Amino acid sequence: MKIGPLENKANLATPATDRKAPASGAQAASPEPSAKVELSAAAGVLASVGSDGAFDAQKVERLSRAIRDGSFRIDADAIADKLIHNARELLQRGSN
Repeated sequence: MKIGPLENKANLATPATDRKAPASGAQAASPEPSAKVELSAAAGVLASVGSDGAFDAQKVERLSRAIRDGSFRIDADAIADKLIHNARELLQRGSN
């Protein structure tokens, strides 16, 4: 299945028979917002960390090289600890 550009999707969302052209001389009213978006406190913290979208190309190269040559090691215990910590945090937030 091929996925096309987004600008074509808006035209597909409404069948051609349902589209109504604005009356001549009348301006189309601006659409009402359909959703209100609120960021969580965690998202605010992540945004304030100072990530400018840049990445460390040298670090990426070091990791890629370690993966290629088989010297990259995964600390399963650290990953499990972080997963458990995140699960507890989510459960505590959900019970409040």
